[in-house]
Amino acid sequence: MIRIAARRRTIVPVGALVAGLLVAVAGCSTGGGPAAGAAGRPRSGGTVTWAVETEPITLNPHQYAQAKTRLLVWNTFESLLSYDKDGRLVPWLATGWQTAPDGRTYTVALRDGVTFSDGTPFDATAVKANVDKLREPGYAPAVAAVQLRNLKSVEVVDPHTVRLTLTAPDVLVLDFLASPQGAQVSPKSLREAKNLKAGGTDLAGTGPFVLDRYVPGQELHYTRNPGYDWAPPTAGHTGPAYLDGITYRFLKESAVRVGALTSGQVQLVEGVPATDQPLVSANRNLRLTRALNSGSAYSYYFNTSHAPFDDLRVRRAFREAVDVDTVLRAVYRDTATRAWSVVSPSSPLYDKRLRGSYGGDAAKANALLDEAGWRQRDTDGYRVKDGRRLTVRLVQSAPYVRDRRDVLAQAVQAAVKQSAGIDLKVSLVDQGTAQRALDTNQYEVFDNSRADTDAGAALNLLLHTRGAINRTKVDDPRVDRLLDDGQATADPAKRAAVYAELQQRVVGEQALLLPLYAPADQIAASVTVGGVRFEPTAGVPASAYDLWIGN
Repeated sequence: MIRIAARRRTIVPVGALVAGLLVAVAGCSTGGGPAAGAAGRPRSGGTVTWAVETEPITLNPHQYAQAKTRLLVWNTFESLLSYDKDGRLVPWLATGWQTAPDGRTYTVALRDGVTFSDGTPFDATAVKANVDKLREPGYAPAVAAVQLRNLKSVEVVDPHTVRLTLTAPDVLVLDFLASPQGAQVSPKSLREAKNLKAGGTDLAGTGPFVLDRYVPGQELHYTRNPGYDWAPPTAGHTGPAYLDGITYRFLKESAVRVGALTSGQVQLVEGVPATDQPLVSANRNLRLTRALNSGSAYSYYFNTSHAPFDDLRVRRAFREAVDVDTVLRAVYRDTATRAWSVVSPSSPLYDKRLRGSYGGDAAKANALLDEAGWRQRDTDGYRVKDGRRLTVRLVQSAPYVRDRRDVLAQAVQAAVKQSAGIDLKVSLVDQGTAQRALDTNQYEVFDNSRADTDAGAALNLLLHTRGAINRTKVDDPRVDRLLDDGQATADPAKRAAVYAELQQRVVGEQALLLPLYAPADQIAASVTVGGVRFEPTAGVPASAYDLWIGN
């Protein structure tokens, strides 16, 4: 193993381990006319208000689970690594890293001169404290079960060098070091925060902003960190942030968000559905920018642990009963990107062979249900067997609902009833109620998408027997083997082949899910705001670091 000298500033290539696996997701921008670009040259000073769709469940990056909150996480917290626009890993709080020939050891060199906003130095001891905390039982089980499951130990080599030793080769470790869950929290905060899991104003990070106000249900406010001077190479500038501060207002309804933008109450909004995009595009003082997310597609996962989805024929029938293109067109007006696999089509791991291989055939859906014994119908037109209606339950957790997914559920509900007599019951409930339904197995459909930069991390969570959110309850040794192989395989081509076989298994052969669309983010902003951009590779809105207000 080669050790990197402390304070080294050169980028160490990832080589065959990760490079080439991830690609940047290019955004497209539309504006209203000549006023586009009026922000001019970057300048310091001023504040902006940004309306967001989703209020964070937690402000602790280690507990991160909502793609819509990444833009908030990176304001305050930072990771050791980042991704560039070509999907390559680059240093951030690290200056470089080295991988042992056997793939079981990573040695990471850290920047010096970095401090947390509470004055605590950032060093190897701080990194170890964060990793050790993430491995504590019950603290962040999803991270411990996937990204850190092969981690044997983390060692402080010297104040600016840490060594991660693994029990087996694992390509997801470096992705973890570039993820929100791998973001660095002040060791003092880890010890003394009043409610560490919830996070808030008493959690300190190294980021360009400091969270100084949180009014639940209303807003977050960040103020500039004046001493900040360690931006990643993917940023648009160096030194402190341009803005003096930024306020994020929680406005759940898209019409309310867009109304606040057009009236000048806010300068930016995220989450602009198709119904409201014409209002933005037609306004010469506004600009609309879009980007596809990476990770997993938004899908309906079928609970195979009990009837009726323990029957492969019923799972296939449900998929055939939905004309996804028609449903998406009705809800999103041709702005949604159809998904055919559990992996987002923006990922290099996506298997395009699944395209057009299933779905939208009502005759086939009905034949499958007849074969499965659901031959009779009740007076409401729903299929029945042995006196029981063919009912499946989708329980949606309100904090995770975005992109009009509640409206989409209603459209799917109507489609499966009309095409095949399936009774899809949709409930939109609070997080606690939704979690109880999942914990007690009182559901048949689970909806989810993830914006992980490496789709492998999402697939482990969703499909592995040990996966923290394996809501299909699948226990398939072949699936587990493929997931394990994908996590351990360094060669990009071989790794893509492993995940292609996995997609053929879970989507094609076993019909464990119904992929619906590739999630995307939209930012509408006043043309007086400059520096609006998306996070490289992930395709989600970036932090406020590069934002500025024009003259």
